Amino acid sequence: MNGKLTLGENTADNGGLRLALMAYLATSATEASGPERTVDGFTPEQRLFIGFAQIWCENSRPEATRLRVQTNPHSPGRFRTNGVVSNLPEFQKAFSCKADAPMVRSNTCRVW
Repeated sequence: MNGKLTLGENTADNGGLRLALMAYLATSATEASGPERTVDGFTPEQRLFIGFAQIWCENSRPEATRLRVQTNPHSPGRFRTNGVVSNLPEFQKAFSCKADAPMVRSNTCRVW
């Protein structure tokens, strides 16, 4: 992938998910709804991250992906998702990721 080409969108994705998470946490902190409720075995924070990932679900032929990473300022969905959530300690906490898990970065990129 061409990091210079995708930098703006990658930054927006990182900042956008952080803002969404901050808004959710601020809202849930002010609601007197009692303990967090799981749905289908997932906590509210886990559902937020799953919802973000579902936005970028896609199928693409290898040839199309090759062209896209050379010419498109948007990273392919897999990288948009994994790159963003691996930058958030809140993701690691929500899914109880161990320090050496593939989705945990020691050198995270933080926007705001």
